[in-house]
Amino acid sequence: MPGQGEKLRALIEKGEHFVAGDTFSALTGRIVEHVGFPAAYLGGHACSAFHYAVPDNGVYSQVEQIEQASRIANTISIPLIADADTLGETVADAYHYTRRYIQQGIAGYHVEDERNPKHGRLVNGLWSIEDQQARIDAGVRARRDSGQDLVIIARCDELYPSEAGGGGTGSMEEAIRRGHAYVEAGADVLFYPPSPAPVAELVKAFGSTVPIATMGFTVPGTAFNMATGGWVVAAVNHLKMARELMETGSVASAGEAFANFSEKYELIDQHFYDDLIVDWAEKTGRETRPNHAR
Repeated sequence: MPGQGEKLRALIEKGEHFVAGDTFSALTGRIVEHVGFPAAYLGGHACSAFHYAVPDNGVYSQVEQIEQASRIANTISIPLIADADTLGETVADAYHYTRRYIQQGIAGYHVEDERNPKHGRLVNGLWSIEDQQARIDAGVRARRDSGQDLVIIARCDELYPSEAGGGGTGSMEEAIRRGHAYVEAGADVLFYPPSPAPVAELVKAFGSTVPIATMGFTVPGTAFNMATGGWVVAAVNHLKMARELMETGSVASAGEAFANFSEKYELIDQHFYDDLIVDWAEKTGRETRPNHAR
């Protein structure tokens, strides 16, 4: 039976564009699989905000991300791609965390070249090409030593300029140079945030030599899109509901939501556990009932 890394690699090598559905919890992972996505994606910002209420600027650790990624990966059968930020501060961190991701059944991750603290108000810049190559190489070594597959996606932030809150300068020439260097170090896929505008040029630059991934949008010629943003929708709806409850004492749409969520029991394996308990009860002479708590 193929491992999750092998499943993801096979999806990419098939050559048909796909979307890795947005997930930020075990339940949303189940939903993504339930509706038919072939893969799932866990963003760092989604997870840091939703589970820890902290920004994605380096304060959120790989230990926390691996913990949440593990919860998702172990409740779905489709491959999960995780945002691995910079994989820590050293090549030793990169090796160790890669091994941890593999152990938890993660199919792939993306590792970025922006220096910590990132996505904040510090003008930080990118790691040198040599430093980022060393991180990728450490991931490749951990993958080899584990004996299991993992798709390594190199995220290059060169096209994410400082004025937009990133660490790059916006140079297409440098972005292409870094991409070639990252592939040379062992990256399987290249990923360039934040906007779709330059991606078509990058697809032309790399041709069929390496797959290009995007986040949140689809561009012709790219391998896959890692969807994100669902946690914002969930948070906005919860904020709206909480305000309504505080102001009126009830939530008008709550009953309708429960009525339209017939998939609830399937998504949480309610029937499986009901049958397990009934089987135990019958074997031990305990009383059962035809219904369970709603």
